[in-house]
Amino acid sequence: MKNLKHLERLQQIHQRIQNENTGSPIEMAKYMNLSERSIYNLIDELKILGAEIYYNRTSKTYYYCNDFKIELNISLKVITEGDARNLY
Repeated sequence: MKNLKHLERLQQIHQRIQNENTGSPIEMAKYMNLSERSIYNLIDELKILGAEIYYNRTSKTYYYCNDFKIELNISLKVITEGDARNLY
């Protein structure tokens, strides 16, 4: 579940950057209930994935300089004991 939460945070920060509605790093950290360091780490992860991210001090928002898109699809299905037997 820890990895799932991390992916959700990445998706949330991506959407805010895409909409150019992040606020300052401190504001975003408060909004997402994270530390400021965690925000910087998430931004660094997006940069590793190929995002060119910059910060506009006037608008107080992060924004993409390239056409960066990320799509996270998470699916969870509960398998009953009978279904599990059919798999094997």
